[in-house]
Amino acid sequence: MEVKIEQSWKKLLQDEFDKPYFQQLVEFVKKEYQTYPGQIFPKGNEILRAFDDCPFEHVKVVILGQDPYPTKGHAHGLCFSVEPDVRPLPKSLMNIYKEISEDMGIDLSDRNGDLRHWAEQGVLLLNATLTVREGTPESHANRGWEKFTDAVIKALSERNEHVVYMLWGSKAAKKAEHVPGSKNCILNAPHPSPLSAYRGFFGCNHFSEANKYLTEMGKTPIKW
Repeated sequence: MEVKIEQSWKKLLQDEFDKPYFQQLVEFVKKEYQTYPGQIFPKGNEILRAFDDCPFEHVKVVILGQDPYPTKGHAHGLCFSVEPDVRPLPKSLMNIYKEISEDMGIDLSDRNGDLRHWAEQGVLLLNATLTVREGTPESHANRGWEKFTDAVIKALSERNEHVVYMLWGSKAAKKAEHVPGSKNCILNAPHPSPLSAYRGFFGCNHFSEANKYLTEMGKTPIKW
């Protein structure tokens, strides 16, 4: 199957695109866009944006979300990220900024919600499920996206060492089974949503821990 995606990822994932489950997934997603016009997020040309904005050879950090924001105008293909003009910011993203501020001593009070500058530095902002129907979280779960993103993590871990994996929440933590911890840095914490952030996301210090590890591995730290 021909899939429009950044070339380094295309080369790595082409076998996955040719598998029956992925072709069935594509048909499901196409039908959803047709059946619910204007209600499937993100836009079709942004579904694989995480890969387009962060080529395989540039990946230093992986942040794994669950599925895109189900609110119109929010999701744009990068987990936890929104377009610069979105106000107010999603609560999960506000909690992420709060943790960065506490962890790194950075004032983010005037920061918008666009995380593209992270992707450009080598942060793969990947959701486990890459599409969603408006107002219905996890509406596209268990359709094949999870199998695809499992394959992404497995392919990345097999070919790229000394990567930081920030896994927030139980669903993200399951991806760790594809990652050899001895060759990478795996950071686990509760999800930053308002329902769970106070259970250990706040105070996890993942952002400083990531930069410490990258520096030890001779890599440039991320400007969060």
